[in-house]
Amino acid sequence: MFEQTFKNIDDLLYKDSGSDSELDYIGQTSWVLFLRYLDELERDKADEAELKGEEYSFILAEEYRWPNWAMPKDAEGKIDHHVAMTGVDLVQFVDGKLFPYLAKFKQEADNANTIEYKIGEIFSELKNKIQSGYNLREILEYADELPFRGSTDKHELSHLYETKIKNMGNAGRNGGQYYTPRPLIRAMIKVVDPQIGEKVYDAAAGSCGFLVEAYDYMYQRMDKTTDNLKTLQEDTLYGKEKKNLAYVIGIMNMILHGIEAPNIVHTNTLGENIRDIQEKNRYHVILANPPFGGKERAEVQQNFDIKTGETASLFLQHFIKSLKIGGKAAIVIKNTFLSNADNASISLRKHLLESCNLHTILDMPSGTFTGAGVKTVVLFFQKGEPTKKIWYYQLDAGRNMGKTNPLNDEDMAEFITIYKEKSNTEKSWIFNVNDMDGTNFDLAPKNPNKLEEEALRSPEVILEEMHTLDEETSSILSNIKELIS
Repeated sequence: MFEQTFKNIDDLLYKDSGSDSELDYIGQTSWVLFLRYLDELERDKADEAELKGEEYSFILAEEYRWPNWAMPKDAEGKIDHHVAMTGVDLVQFVDGKLFPYLAKFKQEADNANTIEYKIGEIFSELKNKIQSGYNLREILEYADELPFRGSTDKHELSHLYETKIKNMGNAGRNGGQYYTPRPLIRAMIKVVDPQIGEKVYDAAAGSCGFLVEAYDYMYQRMDKTTDNLKTLQEDTLYGKEKKNLAYVIGIMNMILHGIEAPNIVHTNTLGENIRDIQEKNRYHVILANPPFGGKERAEVQQNFDIKTGETASLFLQHFIKSLKIGGKAAIVIKNTFLSNADNASISLRKHLLESCNLHTILDMPSGTFTGAGVKTVVLFFQKGEPTKKIWYYQLDAGRNMGKTNPLNDEDMAEFITIYKEKSNTEKSWIFNVNDMDGTNFDLAPKNPNKLEEEALRSPEVILEEMHTLDEETSSILSNIKELIS
């Protein structure tokens, strides 16, 4: 129903000289949608207060509410073009007054969990890139058509927004860092199986794909009571994100999934000293795909017991420390983590095996992450007991994966089906940790059940065949020349 509206907004952003990538499209769409959502939220709260005979105090001042600056309407409910700003006036108002006004909420909010703080965070980090006031006028009018009040409408909007995030991820370059394929996320959540009453955490939240999928998983399975819904919406899902745009996308994604004030903190997780993490800071479930291949500065490394510049390895230490005893985690990481020979990688593998039960390693094929160009594995572990046995599963989708052939839920079906039994198949096997080399703690997958492939031909045989083919080609060309001479 609203798909065409999203396409129309994208078309206008494409035409505008200020936005030139999928990242810009979703960033600019996000701030407009957020203000549209905020207007509906405020009107809902005002209606509720009126029913109780109370007076609602609006968050935004009169001048900055959506019906006054974005869509002033006449008595017939149509946009009042005598009042509505457009062209240069509209852009000047947005850049010079609206954004600075909204950014101030960050300093004035009581705490980071309030909607006021989220408003300030979003508008102190984002900039309006829509340069044409006429394009912006049309975008506002399209956004005004989108309803946020009904759960069915919200579901469709969340689906469309997820599609935009996916397009951004498939666009490659920087977009991929915000997007983890949803079929992989759903499979990880099914294995970890979070329950109502548990706290779920992602310290590198990106577009909040893990958290919104966890929300859907838990909502579908919980008893639909008011208490359970309140617990799920307010006290279950927690995240941290360093990047400005990812933070805004993540907040908007969670709002569209029904979480009014997401518990997402805009911060550099690795800037926190893990020695300061206390029991109150720990979680029952951790789901994450930390950035690959980053290099952290020495002062950041000082926050960790095992010093390394590799970003993902620092995140893994943070996750182990942030997990409650008995807590479960599923973490996407580069497959080289399993076999890197540097001292930090060996120490971290030893620490993981001794402090947690690393019960499953899911080996993903190349092409799982569009444009990332790395092979990945998923580590499934439970904190509190040392690892004795590891079940490996090598996913084989039977095709080369990529932008036109992405991972789908069907690809993950066998893994989910045989995970509980930890079956021994051509793709899966159990590794006894006692058999491991205790000097390097190498965990690289070595499938003992894989059928032997036909032996490769030697270079000499290949050269001989090429020589033969060249001779045949020369003979054919000679015959052709004779025929046409």
